[in-house]
Formats: sequence, structure tokens, C-alpha cells
Amino acid sequence: MKKNVLALITVLILGTVLTGCSSKDATLSAKPAKAQSVKDYDKITIVWYPNESGENLKETRDELGKIIEKATGKQVEQKITTDYSIAIESIANGNAQIAFMGGQGYVEANKKNPKILPLVVNAGKSGTLDDAIYYSWLSVKKGNEAGYQKDGKYSIDNIQGKKMSFVSNSSTSGFKVPTTNIISNFSKVDKWKDLTSEDLTEGGKDKFFDEVLFGQSHQGSAVNLLTDKADVAAFCNTAVDSYVEVKTGEANTVGAVYDVKADAVAPFDALVGKEYVIIQSTPVLNGPFAVNTAALKQEDIDKITTVLTSDEVTNNSKIFYTKGKSSGLVEKAGKEHFMKVEDAWYNPIRDLSK
Repeated sequence: MKKNVLALITVLILGTVLTGCSSKDATLSAKPAKAQSVKDYDKITIVWYPNESGENLKETRDELGKIIEKATGKQVEQKITTDYSIAIESIANGNAQIAFMGGQGYVEANKKNPKILPLVVNAGKSGTLDDAIYYSWLSVKKGNEAGYQKDGKYSIDNIQGKKMSFVSNSSTSGFKVPTTNIISNFSKVDKWKDLTSEDLTEGGKDKFFDEVLFGQSHQGSAVNLLTDKADVAAFCNTAVDSYVEVKTGEANTVGAVYDVKADAVAPFDALVGKEYVIIQSTPVLNGPFAVNTAALKQEDIDKITTVLTSDEVTNNSKIFYTKGKSSGLVEKAGKEHFMKVEDAWYNPIRDLSK
């Protein structure tokens, strides 16, 4: 079942404190905590990446918290973050027991602590893992797209020497996938044949990029592009979906033009009407809800897995939303739902670092 996705990824890459549910979210700091073992506890802590820590997803976070509280009988504490590394370290050291992560962040957390395993992942439109993907984009501001074409087709050949915005070096679609694509594309150029992902994190004279920025979220990277801080930006479709819409072209394809919607909320509220063009689009494996199995009892893991994969959650519009009618964590365009997934499904993400 997974072979189709793995082949697709390989080809295209080589060719991306709420205490309970009624109080406010608390931003989690990077302060390290000692590793925990499974013991009696009366609360379950969920940590979120910056992309999902915004006010626009508070209702979704609260809804998931209520559902898990009901299933386990335990209090849910939710922690929002401003940095990927905070969320990764929190799940790895047991300061949080559950995290909603990207594939690269999950792989990093699992490397730090093999007790970190996938809990569930959102299936694709088919209802299976065959199309359980989203898209990593490289985009440029509308009006500048002609400078990124070669023989009438969009190309990344001209991104060298530009101001570049990534998300975080722990982001799959906002760093790992685009840097892999860049290195592959420029490996045939003598000057850049030994280019590494680390080389792409700094700008300056004799560097690949003139300047490198990190938006710390997909939204932040997109804002860097639309405010002219960057010439090229990496970000994904799902994180900006509620703020933008396709103006011309087909969604998630090279050449598609997007603009910021009139009802966009912060940080896009001051950018209404601004447009960008996709110059590269790469499918990426959906990220999981991950669990620290050394900090959460198996009986609770089983209860949470059961409820997350239930019709109750699948049909909950605050979680699986219909575009244009509601907002939530996953757009429901077909048979999307949460399903169990094995650690090995993320091996293509691991392979990007080999």
C-alpha cells in the first residue's frame, strides 16, 4: 500500500498552558526536562508546532483535548510553541506525551528517544496511505516569476545568490525536502557539487544564498516572501491553506498563482491581495501525532488511538474541515481520517539525511 507513495516521494525529491480544555494555551519554553518513565499521572500533555499554535486553531486544539479527556478520563494540558526544536525536545524527553509533528521532526524525536512512535496519521483523499501526502513549495512573489524560468519552464536554477526563507531546519517540507531538491539540482555544477544542507543555512559572500532567513513557521516563511524580506520561500500548502486561495492554475502545481484572501487573519491580515507563484512543488509524507510510549501508559495509548480513528473524530468538522465552510486541522476533500501507521513508513524521510 505504501509503495506508491514511497516511489513518488523518491522520484520527485531526487528530481519536502491549556489546563483542561477551557483555559488558555501556554507557550512552552525550551528548558530541558528529565526523561520520564511510565507512572501514575492525572494529565496528558499535548505539544504543538508553531504552525498549529495560532489562535486560528485554538478551537481545534480545544476540541481534540475534550475528546481525549473523555476517552481517557485524564485532564489534558496543551502546550503551544514558537520553535520546532521546543516541541521535538518536549516529546523526546517526556515533558509532553503527545505531539503533532512533521515527518522530519518525528524522525529527529525518534532518534533522540526510540520510545517515540507514531500514534496516528491522517490518510489521504482515498482513505489510505497511498495518497497521504501534502506539498512542499518553493515560491516567489508574483511579478518576479519570469526570473525563475528556463526554456519557458519554471526552474530553480536561478535561486542561487538570492535571499531565501526556510521554516526551520527541523521542518520536513520547509527545509529538508527543499534543500534535498536544491542539492540534487546543483550537484552537476562544479562550484556546488559538494553542497550540503548545512551550507544552505547561512547566507553571505561565497555562500550559495545571499541571505538566509528562518520563518519559524510555514506562515512566517510565507510572510517573509510577501513582505519582500526574501526572494524565494519554502513553505507547505496545508499550513497556509486557511489564509490563501488559488487565483490561477491548479492547486499545488508549478505555475499556480495564489493570493491572500480578503478575510485572512494574522499574520496575513495586512497582506490581503498579495500574490505568489509556485516554482517547485514536491509531495511529502503526512506527519503523525507522535506518542512517547515511555511516558504514557499503553491503556491510554490504546484509548486515544481508538477515539482518534473513530467516526466521532472523522466526522468532527472542527478537526476534519470542509474548505470554505469551516476550518480545522485536516481538510476533508474525500475519505480523510486518522489511521494507525508504523515507524518504518517514515524511512523515506530518514533517507533524506543519508
